[in-house]
Amino acid sequence: MRSRVRKVSSIHGAIVFVIAAVIVAASSAFPFEIGKLLDNKPKVPDKFAIIRVDRLASLMADSNSHVNIYDANGWGLRSTAGAIPGAHLLTSDDKYDVATELPADKSAKLVFYCADLH
Repeated sequence: MRSRVRKVSSIHGAIVFVIAAVIVAASSAFPFEIGKLLDNKPKVPDKFAIIRVDRLASLMADSNSHVNIYDANGWGLRSTAGAIPGAHLLTSDDKYDVATELPADKSAKLVFYCADLH
């Protein structure tokens, strides 16, 4: 009976070792292999930045900046807090029609703002 317990224990230990080895091997290979699995090509990083109110005020004051400002707040918040003068009011914060609500020029400077009430 003891030899059977030892055999089961050693099999269990071997299985745990194999699983641990697979996890270690997968974790080192995962970042490189996931792109191949999904057939993704390297993506050019988006060119975006978080700006402060004073920087936005400077852009708005500069007639050469050609900045487009978009308010992504809901109607309820807009009615109580207002909106930045001249901002385009999006129809929704997450389901607006890009083709009709954003400029056709893909190089246009866009600023989106919303209140984080969470």
